[in-house]
Amino acid sequence: MLVVALLAASAAVVVGIAARVVTHQSLELTNLVWNLFLAWIPFALGLVVYDHARNGARRRSLLPLGAAWLVFLPNAPYIVTDVKILDHLVSRIFWYDAVLVVGAATLGLLLGFVSLYLVQAVVSARLGRMAGWLFAAGALVLSGIGVHLGRYQRWNSWEVVTEPTKIFGGLAEGLLDPLAHARPLALSAVFAAVWCSGYAVFYSVCRPQLRRLEGR
Repeated sequence: MLVVALLAASAAVVVGIAARVVTHQSLELTNLVWNLFLAWIPFALGLVVYDHARNGARRRSLLPLGAAWLVFLPNAPYIVTDVKILDHLVSRIFWYDAVLVVGAATLGLLLGFVSLYLVQAVVSARLGRMAGWLFAAGALVLSGIGVHLGRYQRWNSWEVVTEPTKIFGGLAEGLLDPLAHARPLALSAVFAAVWCSGYAVFYSVCRPQLRRLEGR
């Protein structure tokens, strides 16, 4: 039921953007469609990891899927940063645009949180509850850093594979000389803190509904 609801909500946002393109002859919000698609990737990978684990898959087959999920996870919260689009829109339908942007951002968060819940459940089942929470915290911090890198450094998830030297070299440079990179590190920390706080609220409020997803 949750998956159907997320699909329906995503379709509604896409239709709303398409209607805006047709009626106003403007492509201003079409990037939301791409970003929403990217937010679905970690959700889909999280489902695959969970299903494989539930069917008894071995760790060596889960690790590559988990790694791919972690690489794409920042795409889910990243869409929240698209609210900055509203500062630059010159439109007579501001509130319509705001609903589309906020709707897409909310969906991005939900997709990311649900996927994290599923992968955390796998880790907890195999390594224990404490390990599951440590894993979740690490994933949240890394994805918070990833949001900053995507928004301000304009790095893409797939560049971890296509240009690993660029990605890891840039990260190493920041860690080795933090004073010279104080602003990006501070912003990464802020994104990570907000992301962690949001997941804690989501987990406590939505856990009963998520248990139904586990048993689907």
